Formats: sequence, structure tokens, C-alpha cells
Amino acid sequence: MIKVTHGITFARESADHVAVFDQGAICEIGAARQAITAPKEERTQQFLQHVLHLSPLRKEIS
Repeated sequence: MIKVTHGITFARESADHVAVFDQGAICEIGAARQAITAPKEERTQQFLQHVLHLSPLRKEIS
């Protein structure tokens, strides 16, 4: 099943894997918890910091 959401917490808790898109292309894909709590790609890090209004990212959503 594929779900599309902007709900970061929902995605982290309900999905096994996530894909993060930037301008129609996948910029990060992987296990949901890892991709959201410790993203590898700079664009994903920027997106999560913006959406979640957090700094530093990892301490707040781990």
C-alpha cells in the first residue's frame, strides 16, 4: 500500500519505508524511522527542519 502524506509523525509511526520527493524526484528513500530521524540527504534535513521548526533535528524527533 502506498500513502502520500505531509504528516511527518504519522509517516514515521505508520510506514515501514518512506520516499522524500523534491521537485518531483526522489531525494531520499529508506526505512521510515531512519530517514526521518537521521536523514542522509541535505535536502531532506532542510525540509524536516523547516516543516518541524526544529533545531537540532535529531534530538527533537528521536
